[in-house]
Amino acid sequence: MKTAVLLLAYGGPDSLDDIPAYLLDIRGGRATPQELIDEISHRYAEIGGYSPLLRITRSAAAQLAERTGLPVYVGMRHWAPWIKETVAQMAADGIERAVVICMAPHYSTLSIGAYRKRLDEALAQVDRPFEVIFVESWHTQPDYLAAVATNVQATLERYDAAERAEVLTVFTAHSLPEFIIERGEPYDRQLRETAQLLADRLALPEGRWMFSYQSAAKTGVPWLGPQIEDLLVDLAERGETKLVVAPIGFIADHVEVLYDIDIGV
Repeated sequence: MKTAVLLLAYGGPDSLDDIPAYLLDIRGGRATPQELIDEISHRYAEIGGYSPLLRITRSAAAQLAERTGLPVYVGMRHWAPWIKETVAQMAADGIERAVVICMAPHYSTLSIGAYRKRLDEALAQVDRPFEVIFVESWHTQPDYLAAVATNVQATLERYDAAERAEVLTVFTAHSLPEFIIERGEPYDRQLRETAQLLADRLALPEGRWMFSYQSAAKTGVPWLGPQIEDLLVDLAERGETKLVVAPIGFIADHVEVLYDIDIGV
């Protein structure tokens, strides 16, 4: 059976000129207010004028192909290469089975579920749909935890050994509407489990690490918190002066890391 791997990611604009069309896709075809286009354009301009997500995902795909000996494809939810285009190419290539992994380790119907929906829609449009093994979450995968812990440890070591006990580590992830908790979705629980496992690996003392959300949208409904902007105010009032902020819900840099954290926070 001809088997492949398919990596799915959110997608991002290749240039500032792409932003109106990119936002139109995210908004399901609804017109985008000019002020929102201007704000998002500003954010991308601040990080170089494009999203590095596709480049990073393709690099991960190449490394995965080298390690597994399998063909590895890349599909994006909101930009090229679109999931439907990639699925069509896989079918044309004679793929019979695909292991599908999203570039986000924690499950919610609003995130991973949306990727699955796009995938199923794409499979329904090809003449020879292939079998899918869909990885819904991988938030406790040891290699993922080891990679994040290595990066956090390297950052902690920028502080002198004497200062390190004063450093507070804040793990972050993209917020989602609170109603996912009421629906019994595991997103919040999985994120907090990841944060605890990382704290254990890093031997962070109790009280010297926290979990926070970031990048909540303004939709008129409550989103999961605390938001990192509010948390940082509280920490400053508490006298904290040494922080390491580690996004754990993303495995590739994009605007919500490079702008929301590196610049906005």
